[in-house]
Amino acid sequence: MNDQAEALRNLVKQQELRLERKETRVITVTSGKGGVGKSNFSLNFALSLQRLGKKVLVFDADIGMANIDVLMGRTSTYSLYHLLKQEKTIWDIVQNGPEGLHYIAGGSGFRDLLELSEEQLNRFAVEIEKLHGEYDIILFDTGAGLSKETVKFITAAQETIVVTTPEPTSITDAYALIKMVKSMDMNVIFKLIVNRATDEREGRETADKISLVASRFLQSELPSLGIVPDDSNVSKAVKRQVPFMIAFPDTEAAKAVSHIAMQFLEIPQPISDSGGVKGFLTKLFRLTR
Repeated sequence: MNDQAEALRNLVKQQELRLERKETRVITVTSGKGGVGKSNFSLNFALSLQRLGKKVLVFDADIGMANIDVLMGRTSTYSLYHLLKQEKTIWDIVQNGPEGLHYIAGGSGFRDLLELSEEQLNRFAVEIEKLHGEYDIILFDTGAGLSKETVKFITAAQETIVVTTPEPTSITDAYALIKMVKSMDMNVIFKLIVNRATDEREGRETADKISLVASRFLQSELPSLGIVPDDSNVSKAVKRQVPFMIAFPDTEAAKAVSHIAMQFLEIPQPISDSGGVKGFLTKLFRLTR
């Protein structure tokens, strides 16, 4: 009798846990051009979110230029490629980074994803959907620029963070990316990060400039999520292949990213009838076909 009562209590607890599972927040991080520190921001932003108590998975979705594992000084045993070839399950390709941060290496696997048959897509979806509820946040670090693969991930995610620098070419390319996505009549929520700003004033001016143009010509809001100062310790950390949040925790860039992560978590999660991992997959496959 006691065994039956214990089994019943365990069943109730499991049901309560399933009901309490939060919907996974899916975001992409992108940029209008390469060389703006997008992947480095993604990695250290993810670490900051995890330090704030969130369970985070970083998905390296940069086709041909995947480098999240390199920035961590890790060698990836498995990647998305092995999942698509049905050689490994989703849990086999999830790997451990610094401070227990989970990540999935991408590379050419994402190009293969866009050419899968319907049967292969369905199998892939079944595996990826297992991630829902297991993580608070899944962060896709996409490729830079206006590639069709990057645009698909941007439009499938709930939120997109655009990383730019104060350089005129970076600003122009960031705006061009936002304009292209908006021209597709996609209801994408954009937020802006200004990286490598000389000082707070330059960062604010850069953010205001892009936001003003987006508001005037695209009738779209582009709120600034924060500014990361130009910091020599960031390049030192890259050379050491250690995230700057770990290598130089008291440096200005690390403090800025920590603050950005806190601000991000204070922003209410977008309400969507088809959010989370399932909604992401639905939109991604609709765009892929």
